[in-house]
Amino acid sequence: MTVELGRFGVWTIAAHWEGRADRAAELEEIGFGTLWLGGAPDGGVLGLVGELLGVTERLVVATGILNVWTTPAAEVNAGYRDLAWTDRFLVGVGAGHRESVGEVYHSPYQKLVHYLDELDVPRDRLALAALGPRVLRLAAARTSVAHPYLVTPEYTARAREEIGAATVLAPEQHVVLEEDAARARAVGRENLALYLTLENYRKNWLRGGFTEDDLRDGGSDRLVDALVAWGPVERVADRLREHHQAGADHVSVQVLGEHREDSARFRDLAAALAG
Repeated sequence: MTVELGRFGVWTIAAHWEGRADRAAELEEIGFGTLWLGGAPDGGVLGLVGELLGVTERLVVATGILNVWTTPAAEVNAGYRDLAWTDRFLVGVGAGHRESVGEVYHSPYQKLVHYLDELDVPRDRLALAALGPRVLRLAAARTSVAHPYLVTPEYTARAREEIGAATVLAPEQHVVLEEDAARARAVGRENLALYLTLENYRKNWLRGGFTEDDLRDGGSDRLVDALVAWGPVERVADRLREHHQAGADHVSVQVLGEHREDSARFRDLAAALAG
């Protein structure tokens, strides 16, 4: 049986949670179903996963993602065995980016296939980072959860058609809780800057109907507004619901900017999503 992620979760950088496990219990209390831990370069995040699971009762903890080039499958297998006492751990893996991995990054699709072959983790405890159609289909064939990052509700609709009904679709959504358009877009552009240099994201946005002009000079307003949900919590909540209307089972929320660590704003967002 696939891990129950809940309708909404929180996507965050793993390093922000060192020594702050109590905040995971707070997210659970206000209604978020899953905590996605990103930005971990290797399997060292698995110890943090155990700590967070130990202070919560219902919250799922997912890695988003363990990089298949830098995290040996044997290390993931050992970490999974150490957490066999719980069914709330979701192992998210992915190929990362050519630009960050370097020359070793060749045949990423085949690398994913071979890595999945090496994993001793049940399919219903596996998620795969996926953007393009081929990897989306691999996620559906070999794991229980497809986890696209930095996508729009329109992408979510296309992804659902690609993977069918049986696979959990769990997109990530950037969020800026700011009502001023100029300030919100500035925060959005700051966080999009890296991704605008990465080939796999650029290709995905071009497949989705954006143009090369949209990708220049930090990204057009059109691109930023499509990828970053900004505004008051009610408007942001509406964007998150659009993913569900488009076919998502779960949406992971990544809050950017000055409210990234603001517990009160997470409570406000959770309340808006519950309404």
